[in-house]
Amino acid sequence: MTFSPATAPLLAVEVPESPVHALPHWLDSTSYEDLVSLRREVHRYPEVGWGEFMATYRLGELFETLGFTVKVGREFIDPQFVMGRDRDEVFDSEAKAVEDGISSQWLRRMGGITGCLATFDTGRKGQNYGFRFELDAIKMTEPEVAQHIPFREGFSSMRRGTMHACAHDGHQAVAMQLARFIVENKDRLSGRFTFVFQPGEEGSRGASPIVKSGAVDDIDVLLHGHIATDRPFGEVYAAPEKFFCTTKLDFTFEGQESHAGMLPQKGRNALLAAANASLMLMALPRHSDGSTRVNVGRLIAGEGRNVVASHAKMEVEVRGANETINHDLTREAIMRAQGAAMSYGVTCEHTIMGEASDFVPDESLTQMITVCGRRARFVHHLAPRVSLNTSDDVTLICRRVQERGGRAGYFIVGGALPRPHEHSELDFDERALVTLYDIYTNLVIGLSGRW
Repeated sequence: MTFSPATAPLLAVEVPESPVHALPHWLDSTSYEDLVSLRREVHRYPEVGWGEFMATYRLGELFETLGFTVKVGREFIDPQFVMGRDRDEVFDSEAKAVEDGISSQWLRRMGGITGCLATFDTGRKGQNYGFRFELDAIKMTEPEVAQHIPFREGFSSMRRGTMHACAHDGHQAVAMQLARFIVENKDRLSGRFTFVFQPGEEGSRGASPIVKSGAVDDIDVLLHGHIATDRPFGEVYAAPEKFFCTTKLDFTFEGQESHAGMLPQKGRNALLAAANASLMLMALPRHSDGSTRVNVGRLIAGEGRNVVASHAKMEVEVRGANETINHDLTREAIMRAQGAAMSYGVTCEHTIMGEASDFVPDESLTQMITVCGRRARFVHHLAPRVSLNTSDDVTLICRRVQERGGRAGYFIVGGALPRPHEHSELDFDERALVTLYDIYTNLVIGLSGRW
């Protein structure tokens, strides 16, 4: 199957000429229409974390066609390190990919594991420049109202219950055109360019297996840009700060069922143990060394109204301003859950489903991102810092690169739609694609020393 962009009508937008055209001998054939149509096609086929089979196939096929060396799934991710992978979700997503025409050859190469690592070697000595992009969507039903642009323009999710709402579709579109730009200008570049397409960013599940598998150990410079639906369009932030470390935990409580009327004393209530644990977790003490966050996001338990509940599952996350705080919270959360289980005579086991760390961008890259941001189209305000107060597991990849002597940078491109626009937080101004693309292409030029 050959990937073709969506044919939905595009909004009329006046787009200035690419800043690359002001530089002698550099080529840039990418248009606004290219970026938008690619983004809209990706948007139509969202996939949950570790179930991104169509996305992996689409990117793998394209990048091989462009001359990249491509690895997918098990070819670069060791399954023993995979976390937070729901077998039923993955099976369902793979079946849908088969229905949508995925190549059986590519499916065999993946071996049930998604993700793509694509490297282009210029054949000239130089550093390995890495770019990280996310593949997954979120479990949410896309609004079907005229005010929601994807619905109105005919590129809504084809998979009910799953949608791209965090701009990962836009990131993939930009990545495809960035790869074309690199190939188009290969005679002016040196070194290697590696694209890391990560599964399972939602829930911080995909970066850790990639790092532990050694897939990014030869990258010298790592860059990641993110379109933010909650930041004003036209603004760029060159070095976000206050990344929270986080640990995602699943707790499983197992008790003893019994009839609630005839033999209540025989039961050991896993539901009450989990409910008690949830209250104690939400009451975890704050930390004097920095900010903390705790959330019990989901609790499923019981068999029926007349049965003492024998099982319960609870989904929890903790976040801390640094690794020490996060580790303290994680340890305390596990202890409290186990204590609640003991008090009700049930067992409690925990599984780490995801993780991310804090991260400080390298100043030299922040300065270069600032310069590139000034050159990008549609930018009217560029700020050096912004407090995120959230988590992104690309921090694990960034820190791995830094630990091995490399550099890492992270930047944000504002893409918010006007707030009166219904469901504005679930979509972004597509002109932000141009801004993100421009910053990346100028970084490629700048890092090559060819300004």
